[in-house]
Amino acid sequence: MSEPFATFVAMLAEVLNENVVRTERLTLSRPSWTDVDQVHALMCDPSGWTHLPSGRHGDRAQTEQLVCAWLLGWDTYGLGVSVVRRRGSAEMLGYVGCSVRDDALWNLGHRLSPSAQGQGFAVEAAAAAIARASEVRPTLPSVAVMLEHNHASVGVARAVGLTLVARGGDAGNPDRDAVRLVYADRALTERQREAAMS
Repeated sequence: MSEPFATFVAMLAEVLNENVVRTERLTLSRPSWTDVDQVHALMCDPSGWTHLPSGRHGDRAQTEQLVCAWLLGWDTYGLGVSVVRRRGSAEMLGYVGCSVRDDALWNLGHRLSPSAQGQGFAVEAAAAAIARASEVRPTLPSVAVMLEHNHASVGVARAVGLTLVARGGDAGNPDRDAVRLVYADRALTERQREAAMS
């Protein structure tokens, strides 16, 4: 597909897709199977996984499972992880979104390609994702879980108004010394705290 045609298709999809959130510079849209190649390129790029090398995808099947989980979230809750693009562009910058964890909280996650970092896109997209989640299920807190040494994610959480509510070991991390931080938009119940720390 030629670049002009791909851009036209992306713009048309943006207009027709009801599962799109628009910000000043970005579109956040429900992923589709046509996004798998771009998602996989992001998930297997070692430069994007310096804070958690074990999270990097080794094969396309892992990425297909991830996109399947995102789509299941959309089908189940009416919202989930979105792919992020510049408005009017077919090029995926990354992903962002709130997914329901243990029916207890919205879990904010985001990842941008290294070329898209440092431009404020993560904060812009994360703020839009949290706002949308609070419309869909306002009773659930919005939570961001990250490793303590992931300073960029800590900065995004703070920039969108989340505050530190928990700190502890990072369950499932092969690095036993890794520390997990939990930021949230409100105080968490014990059940919500357990969901965030598990």
